[in-house]
Amino acid sequence: MRNQLSLSGKVCFLLLPFILTGCNGSEQETNVEIRIDSVYFAMNPMDIEFDTAEMTMIGKSLGEYVESYREYRKINLPNHIAPALQFNPLPKGFRIPEENGPVNWPIPENISKPGNKYDLAFMSIPELAALIRSGEITSVELTNFFLDRLRENDPKLHCVISFLDDYALERAKQMDTELTEGKDRGILHGIPYGIKDLFAFPGYKTTWGAGAYKDQFLEQKAGVIQKLEDAGAVLIAKLTLGALAMGDVWYADTTRNPWNIQQGSSGSSAGSSAATAAGLVPFAIGTETYGSIVSPSTRCGVTGLRPTYGRVTRAGAMALSWSMDKAGPLCRSAYDCAIVFDAIRGLDPDDPTLYEAGFNYRDVDLSALKIGYFKNAFNEDYPFKKFDKEALKVLKKLGAKLHPVDLDVDLPVDAMTNILLAEAAAAFDELTRSNRDTLLVRQGQHAWPAIFRAARFMPAVEYIQANRLRTLLIEKYDSILREFDVIVTPSFGGTQLPATNMTGHPVVVVPNGAIKGGSRSTISFLGNLFDEATILAAANAYQEATSFDEERPPLFAGEQ
Repeated sequence: MRNQLSLSGKVCFLLLPFILTGCNGSEQETNVEIRIDSVYFAMNPMDIEFDTAEMTMIGKSLGEYVESYREYRKINLPNHIAPALQFNPLPKGFRIPEENGPVNWPIPENISKPGNKYDLAFMSIPELAALIRSGEITSVELTNFFLDRLRENDPKLHCVISFLDDYALERAKQMDTELTEGKDRGILHGIPYGIKDLFAFPGYKTTWGAGAYKDQFLEQKAGVIQKLEDAGAVLIAKLTLGALAMGDVWYADTTRNPWNIQQGSSGSSAGSSAATAAGLVPFAIGTETYGSIVSPSTRCGVTGLRPTYGRVTRAGAMALSWSMDKAGPLCRSAYDCAIVFDAIRGLDPDDPTLYEAGFNYRDVDLSALKIGYFKNAFNEDYPFKKFDKEALKVLKKLGAKLHPVDLDVDLPVDAMTNILLAEAAAAFDELTRSNRDTLLVRQGQHAWPAIFRAARFMPAVEYIQANRLRTLLIEKYDSILREFDVIVTPSFGGTQLPATNMTGHPVVVVPNGAIKGGSRSTISFLGNLFDEATILAAANAYQEATSFDEERPPLFAGEQ
């Protein structure tokens, strides 16, 4: 250290009490005591050096800060109160596509109700919509069917937190009545679904998957639920998530992978992926901050869409990271994801981070698109490599001309994810200070309680510096992506997953194989901001040429 500082025990001065100057110019004495050796040890992990005189002044300022913190804590700050600062994912000069209204989703004709209940469980959204329109099944019957599926199979998967029978059946009855009266809300009219239990819904618990909140009721209807209600969908269950949106371990159990129930489903959209994969719901809603749609979609073999940041309302949803949280659908196919996304996208007066943007979905000819592929990542040795290489061959057969591209930029992407840790620690500050974090099941070094505690020592300066680097990351990724319509990448290749979660870019993950032990594999279609339409259409073209999205876990498909 400069000017040498002895920490042998003799030079451990108490700096306080000292005089604070209030905002009104008055002086008052504080009781906060900051020792100079404490200042030294606090600065040492930050790899910054100050001499003794400088640290003495720092110590005095730290005392003032502590007094400020105590003032903050007199005010109750519920999780839904966002910071006054809002993340802007738009690169310089970026033009948001204009809104063009909802897509007219065609409903097929000549669809018959299958005699096998397992075939009904795995039908697509358009097929179920056709059955409802033709009168082959009512929304009430379909709702009862999926509620029964959930109840029968939840003991195997541990994927449900709350069943919404009363609400769901009343809602389904209303949807049936509306159809008989000539009111059709669209393709989702009467279709049941499940939602991750971090979205609030009046009259039912919103547990966030955590023991500290397992009896929590939030009398608010999440914006995404309201949008799906408007579209005619029927909410039948609140599904599990790893505690506070990490992993697949929640307060009562571990959510299982339908392909191997000895294995967790991954997370944190654990129940949403497991229930969809097992044919217990036609679709579900999840969220992603750093892989929470991509990872469980991969483990369970479903198609997941992580939309552009600012595309889907988060009103009424638990906040983990205000600048990184995104909500999106988990479905059987990219086409179903497109249908659900069209219903949940758009403005919400209760979420000021949203952008008005168009969604012009249409089938695409892959030969007409400029498609990049993350060459270096595909050349790495990883569990899904064989399936990903085959997927590239399929795309080429479909006419895609693949151009190599490198998504590993010269920025410390992994280190920058401290942004998430700092925001999460702030979101659950009261949980940490109250010591109720001990009620969470996972308590290791890499679990939330320990992370929240450690993140309190992250300087605000470093958090802001990480966000300044994030500005550079946004510009770098935009300069790469705007040269392409789609970039195909291994779902966990390189640093693209954390990078695009910080830049806000959309991605679709689709199943493309299975690895030993039951886990599935996925490949990712990455797109430009607000261009979910192109990546969904490209993913749909791949799925039309393959059958991975049609595979069913044997234990839940009547095969065992």
